[in-house]
Amino acid sequence: MNKQEIIANFDPNGVAVYEGIFGLPFNEEQAEVIILPVPWDVSSSYSAGSANGPEAILEASFQVDLFDPFVKDAWKLGVHMLPVSSVWKYRNDKLRLKAEKYIAALEKGSADKLQSTLNSINRNTVALNQWVEETCAHYLNASKQVVLLGGDHSTPLGYIKALAKKHKHFSVLQIDAHADLRIAYEDFKHSHASIMYNVLEETSAKLTQVGIRDYCEAEAELMETNPRIHTFFDRDLKHKTFNGTTWAQQVKDIIDTLEQKVYLSFDIDGLDPKLCPNTGTPVPGGFEFEQISYLLEKIVESGRTFIGMDLNEVAPGNDEWDANVGARMLFRMCNLLGKSQGLI
Repeated sequence: MNKQEIIANFDPNGVAVYEGIFGLPFNEEQAEVIILPVPWDVSSSYSAGSANGPEAILEASFQVDLFDPFVKDAWKLGVHMLPVSSVWKYRNDKLRLKAEKYIAALEKGSADKLQSTLNSINRNTVALNQWVEETCAHYLNASKQVVLLGGDHSTPLGYIKALAKKHKHFSVLQIDAHADLRIAYEDFKHSHASIMYNVLEETSAKLTQVGIRDYCEAEAELMETNPRIHTFFDRDLKHKTFNGTTWAQQVKDIIDTLEQKVYLSFDIDGLDPKLCPNTGTPVPGGFEFEQISYLLEKIVESGRTFIGMDLNEVAPGNDEWDANVGARMLFRMCNLLGKSQGLI
């Protein structure tokens, strides 16, 4: 069957009977949005587990209702999640153990004895970034929209670099508890805590950060002095709310810093940790689910275009709560990406 025949024969109100993400029946060719899972959390510095996020989100996605009040018939867009790479999952699991030993040695001041371990990890992260960039470029060149699903927050660098080759001017909108502006944190060049520093170094994108509430002095100085960075700290946003400024007005201020083209990089720990208790580095504070949904909807209403997205740091715990929240946010993100591109 072609896509239109599939749509005509699919019941969006029924029980999920298809194995595709969200119970959708679309294959790689028929889907407008391709989800690329990247099972990688080698450099996680506090708690690992996000490498298992893509599989957990896939499993939880079958419980997501397909009605989106902001995007009519959103499911017709067609979303397809690629298989989780067994090659990269295997490499991740091996290197994660080595990274834990290196971090422990670093804390004891004896990391110089494990230089070969560090070199191996850094070589593999370069290779991962190259694989992500080439894979994303392949689907972008096939006129697909791509959402990268991590893994830790180091994973989307290759995707952002692929987009930077296609778009001269764009903003990265970072929803996050952390600034991620550290230089080679814990000696890992492509650390999850270094992703936005690397984006600024390796692309010409502007950066708008929202919800930041955990950062070091060097990062604070960079946020203050780099004209490409606009930071909306969680503390300032909350204080403005306490003093009577609405979220709607603050969202307008955030949107005013964005270029016409926007890439969304969403670390799930930007949300209140009650929504993501098992994420790698939870921090008190953060947003409610609908606050972020509202922000993303208003970006679409402003006429700006999402050119790509990623969702990271969803780590499954003893239940499906983190994955449940992640799956529902991922569904909204895919729908808004399609709507901003005029595909639905």
